[in-house]
Amino acid sequence: MEKLFIADEKDVRDGYTMDIYFERTKKILEASGLAETKVCAEITGSSLPRGWEWGVFCGLEEVIRLTEGLPISIYAVPEGTLFKTRTPDSVRVPLMNIFGAYTDFGIFETAILGMLCQPSGTATAAARTKIAAKNKTVLAFGNRRMHPAIAGVLDRSCYIGGCDGVSSKIGGDIIGKEAIGTVPHTLMLLMGSNDAAFRAFDRVIEKEVPRIMLIDTFSDERTAALEACTSIKDLKGVRLDTPGSRRGNFKELINEVRWELDMNGHKDVDIIVSGGLDESSIADIVDTSVSGFGVGTSISNAPTLDLSMDVVEKDGQPISKRGKFGGRKFTYRCPKCFEMGVSLRPDDKVVCGCGNKMEMVEKEVLRNGKRVGKERTPSDIRDYVIKQLKTAGKL
Repeated sequence: MEKLFIADEKDVRDGYTMDIYFERTKKILEASGLAETKVCAEITGSSLPRGWEWGVFCGLEEVIRLTEGLPISIYAVPEGTLFKTRTPDSVRVPLMNIFGAYTDFGIFETAILGMLCQPSGTATAAARTKIAAKNKTVLAFGNRRMHPAIAGVLDRSCYIGGCDGVSSKIGGDIIGKEAIGTVPHTLMLLMGSNDAAFRAFDRVIEKEVPRIMLIDTFSDERTAALEACTSIKDLKGVRLDTPGSRRGNFKELINEVRWELDMNGHKDVDIIVSGGLDESSIADIVDTSVSGFGVGTSISNAPTLDLSMDVVEKDGQPISKRGKFGGRKFTYRCPKCFEMGVSLRPDDKVVCGCGNKMEMVEKEVLRNGKRVGKERTPSDIRDYVIKQLKTAGKL
């Protein structure tokens, strides 16, 4: 059997997935007697995609796991931090600073950036979707649109950004929650009817799994919703995945199903909607009686953040390429408006334009290859994200 086109963990740790020029750079430095040259390399972003004003920093834990044991030290803003890429005077804000000989970590530059850029984009899209949903339930359903090798990364990033649940077993294990899902339309098609499928689900699937039935396979949604109520005694909810060609005015359709359920004594049955949703379409229907949203591609296929790694110190002296600001910088943030600031000193008094004193937000996470502090759970990080969104008046 031929190998799949995916890298395993050994490939990543061995540097097999790196851009080849990093390996060549290491060889040249070693041959030139510069293998021990100490540097500070910072990770920053120049801008955010789609006009986003802020991003959610995600992926730090995986970077720590990758670099543990290397003779380097890392300082970074906490995972889950809401950040802007630049200060008001256009200085790029360091999200991470790495200290050590470049030959000890340079071959991991590709992997480190990948572990931050894509998860941060996904987490940011999830947070924006949670805002659009006005804090109603958002479930991450996007794995089927992406390569299965990154299912766990995507689900963790979605959850950290604000999604309330994920659909894959690997994602559920990573975040410490049970995977969430209903059934595909295939079940109804193979069983021959909604009623047969609904009753089979109720008979076969463990009772602790919420009974949420997909109702748009064969018939009108309000008819199928009442059918689900008849088929299953302890029905938790119904899911509308109505295709665009049949959707018409989706808001009116949702309200009509709600009316029919309420009129027939099923006010406790929730309505979940899915199917091509994004933050814009969610905003259009969020004020209906819908209880939650299943969101896939718009989050999992979120644009990656354009972060880069740049050497800004060599042997303790500032240095940088054109277009970058040299010198090791300390990252500050306003606790009220979340404006960003940087300073060349760790104990500086940095004042925000709103008048509040900024706080230094970076933390030491790796010291000479050893983790500093305890690992934070995905739920802890998600709570941190939600708290910041509330502080910023987004939720």
